[in-house]
Amino acid sequence: MPANNDKLQAFLDAHPDIEVFEVMLPDIAGGLRGKWVTRDKIHKVMAGGLKLPISALAFDVWGRDVEAWVFASGDGDGMCEADINTLAPVPWAQRPTGQVMMSLREIDGSPSVLDTRFMIKNLMARFAQLGLTPVLASEMEFHLLQHERDAQGRPLHTQTDSIGGALASGQTYSIDMMADMSGLMHGIRDACIAQQLPIDTLIKESAPSQYEINLYHSADALVAADQAVMLQRAIRGAAKRQGYCATFMAKPFGDLAGNGMHVHCSLLDDQGVNVFDDGTGKGTDLLRHAIAGCLVSMEDSMLLFAPNLNSYRRFQRGTHAPLAPSWGYENRTVSVRVPADAPVATRIEHRVAGADAHPHLVIAAILSAMLHGIENKLEAPAPLEGNAYDQLPPSLPRYWPDALARFERSEFIGTYLGSEFQRVYTLLKQQEMDEFDRQVTPLEYDACL
Repeated sequence: MPANNDKLQAFLDAHPDIEVFEVMLPDIAGGLRGKWVTRDKIHKVMAGGLKLPISALAFDVWGRDVEAWVFASGDGDGMCEADINTLAPVPWAQRPTGQVMMSLREIDGSPSVLDTRFMIKNLMARFAQLGLTPVLASEMEFHLLQHERDAQGRPLHTQTDSIGGALASGQTYSIDMMADMSGLMHGIRDACIAQQLPIDTLIKESAPSQYEINLYHSADALVAADQAVMLQRAIRGAAKRQGYCATFMAKPFGDLAGNGMHVHCSLLDDQGVNVFDDGTGKGTDLLRHAIAGCLVSMEDSMLLFAPNLNSYRRFQRGTHAPLAPSWGYENRTVSVRVPADAPVATRIEHRVAGADAHPHLVIAAILSAMLHGIENKLEAPAPLEGNAYDQLPPSLPRYWPDALARFERSEFIGTYLGSEFQRVYTLLKQQEMDEFDRQVTPLEYDACL
């Protein structure tokens, strides 16, 4: 399109030193697949001249094909559709580099049912039919660690006490701790500015070596998801450039707080008015319908919020990770919180997903849940006050196989995210689970050998 050509040329003119472009396709396991193309080939990419196998959308976390599915349709190619709005420089790269994010269409031009970006577009269209626009923002927690590991392969902290051990406390919200890492924090901020990522606050979190960076809200759900992926990549890249390892692993240390990804969401009508706002901060019936949808679908969606074996170590009592579907006002022990704010900013904070989850799939699951509640006018239970851990028995799937089984048979997942995605994602996660089942851990040898 001429407008895209103009944008591309303006980008190239602004960055005459860029030599190569990373063209990136998010797969359903959360990886970025694609190719490097030289500067002279980027016009071809933007014109739709790049192909990748449809199976590139369904690699497991080790980058392997899903063996039970990959050859069923002949492992054919799809057509890549680059998004000009994601074009950005890569300031942490060793050589001048650009990046752009893509979606994948079938050869006949139809959107691939496994493409997570098209999944979000479809959900946005369903909200638009109701005259509604989702507004989303994410909060991303991560650990900043040494590149070296100990003799057992375990990560090493960057934040230590005076005798070289890990601190019992991470100095939550500490300005001094942020100052100690100011070089990296400014490096991350500079990278975000270069990539036009609208970051809000940088925070020292509760665990040693743990931090959080928040994004501003966006009235485009796909942009919000893309920005979450790009933020994670910018954090990793800036950290690596300065000799550190940034990880979004849900629970890198079993006895310390894990990494979550909280998502804030409100809905605007055609006039740009927040339909959750009733002028009091308590919210409208639409707010409670949306919350009800989040609660009834939460157990079915757990595999998307907690996609890995390690993800389930995060769900422990008293760790700010919810154990049951629940909601409340200004309550951090529930799974869906309505933060205290001006009534015009009334919104949902969905607190279940780990930072290791796929941002596109997390946002797709939350949008689906809200849509389900609104379309069916579901009624939310009474909001909880006080400690939710003491009031509700744990009911969210606590173990990976349980979450997989719930996901596989879910009518909700098939209806809103598609039965073919549901089938392939189930096969993919079963393959990953089988790989872990074949591994014997050092702790088992220590206990049983």
